[in-house]
Amino acid sequence: MKKELELYIHIPFCVKKCAYCDFLSAPAKKEERESYVRALIKEIDHYKKLSEFYTISTIFIGGGTPSLLEAEQIVRILNKINETFTVAKNAEISMEMNPGTLKPGALQGYREAGVNRVSFGLQSANEKELKLLGRIHTWEDFQEAYEEARSVGFDNINVDLISSIPGQTLSSWEETLKKVAELSPEHISAYSLIIEEGTPFYERYGEGKEGEKDLPEEETERAIYKGTKEILSEFGYERYEISNYAREGYACRHNLGYWERKEYLGFGIGAASLMEEVRWSNIRDIETYIKNAENGCIEANQEAREVLTLQERIEEFLFLGLRKMEGISLEEYEDTFGKSIFDDYEKVIRKLEKENLIKVEKDRMFLMEKGIDVSNYVFVEFMSSNNG
Repeated sequence: MKKELELYIHIPFCVKKCAYCDFLSAPAKKEERESYVRALIKEIDHYKKLSEFYTISTIFIGGGTPSLLEAEQIVRILNKINETFTVAKNAEISMEMNPGTLKPGALQGYREAGVNRVSFGLQSANEKELKLLGRIHTWEDFQEAYEEARSVGFDNINVDLISSIPGQTLSSWEETLKKVAELSPEHISAYSLIIEEGTPFYERYGEGKEGEKDLPEEETERAIYKGTKEILSEFGYERYEISNYAREGYACRHNLGYWERKEYLGFGIGAASLMEEVRWSNIRDIETYIKNAENGCIEANQEAREVLTLQERIEEFLFLGLRKMEGISLEEYEDTFGKSIFDDYEKVIRKLEKENLIKVEKDRMFLMEKGIDVSNYVFVEFMSSNNG
């Protein structure tokens, strides 16, 4: 029986970098985008032997801004995947889209190419916040793109939102949430802004910078976090992971695969892969990546290859699994690692239980509401445990 495999396709192009973005992306001319697509197709073809052993369960086209590509280019990428691998009939095929880049007819083209799940990078429904973030679209642009997606038949749509934007208030965040929820997308991702070094935001709002005072206070952040769950629950969304909410049956299968440590293969610059407990990533330089692909030297594009140790596998099982609201299975831990979780972590588990941060109930261990608020602390406690 073939095993499941997830595919990630990285499209590193954007119209311009957003002020908060530290992702591997940059503007590029049409010719470079086409050269990159050809390199991607060569890299995908390199793995055709895997089709004997794996069935593709999900495909995620992310970036950057994948919707900068022509529909015809997405068709070629997905056609090559179908030629190379066995793709499950019910495979989830997601594609990230920026509402400011969609050309007339593009959504219809992406759907005909095989994309069946759209992920819109909205971030905010507030025009002032959108400008501050450096987004190239307006709320109206998003509404038009959303309506077009529905009109061409997309019935699985995600909307990405960012909270804790400089100057943001609890009321402006709640207004964004309600506006989006009223449109009834199947999935909403609500992430808290992280100020990353090397971005314009860091220069303005980083630790010790003058603009740091404009960031919402910790009390406001907690209120935003709590209010998000309450508001989205009223609209019929269930929180299934720390930052993700979905209507029943619409949790993102691709992301669940990451949190459940399923095997995945990444294509394109900077893309990561995990197969048979070996992890590697592709080089980040696009010119070298394209040149190596053109010369048939696909493996020369791989770097940072490592075999995960038992302890690294255990730690990933814990901190990825605990991101899900259902937590982790104690039986699965024992089946996977050949020992009880209490053999390794009883001391820290009892400590976190007393602090009302985690709960062990029957076969499962999961974060409590208070634990979700301080999830990083919980993860650090496990990672630094002397028992582990």
